[in-house]
Amino acid sequence: MARKSSSNQKEKHPSDQHTEPLINVSDVVKSFKTAGEDFFALNGISFNVYQGEFLGIIGKSGAGKTTLVNMITGVDHLTSGQVSVNFDNHKVSIHHFNEDQLALWRGKNMGVVYQSFQLLPMLSLLENIMLPMDLCGNYHPSQSRDKAYELLRMVELEEHAKKLPKFISGGQQQRVSIARALANDPPIIIADEPTGSLDSITAAHVFGVFEMLKNQGRTIIMVTHDKSLSPRFTRTLVIQDGELALDSHKEAI
Repeated sequence: MARKSSSNQKEKHPSDQHTEPLINVSDVVKSFKTAGEDFFALNGISFNVYQGEFLGIIGKSGAGKTTLVNMITGVDHLTSGQVSVNFDNHKVSIHHFNEDQLALWRGKNMGVVYQSFQLLPMLSLLENIMLPMDLCGNYHPSQSRDKAYELLRMVELEEHAKKLPKFISGGQQQRVSIARALANDPPIIIADEPTGSLDSITAAHVFGVFEMLKNQGRTIIMVTHDKSLSPRFTRTLVIQDGELALDSHKEAI
């Protein structure tokens, strides 16, 4: 299908300016054996992610969205294809890293936000945010505490710093999980259905935090089933039955 034309002047997409992508997903396949047959959760998906994009990956439940996130983060092994990142000015496949290399790269370059929050229940909000900093060793303990307070202030929860997660609302827990994802100041934020379990008002507040981060220059990849969010992303990918059905920058695939 031919690309649609427009008389309005559009902002140039990074790929139009020959910018090197932050992430390159190339012909990624993920299959499982089911009853002796291959089930393709992902089937030949390819796209690039560029600095400063707010990329929405949209699809119904079971379309392959979360599987794709697991490939991008290196949490799961792919069947074929590759996911490459720009690492020290070199293109490197993250699936060629060993576990320690992958954990180090992910800890410094990628923050992940989950639908289920995944805050440690025995730690205070402050301690939950400090934990990734302590694990990566990027900050002295006193610095990590100051940084954690700063991040809680950013999501307007500083006064709850000493509370355990069970004593705050779901929307507040999600804002803490966003703050935790920012602990090591990563350039890339991955969010897997971050508003899926929230009411519409709380979801709008949480989405606004991501828009603020995008305006600060972060690169954000958000998975959602909610098509109504499409206009608020700078670019959308539609996943259907494990395949890339549409890239809004390229129009129809």
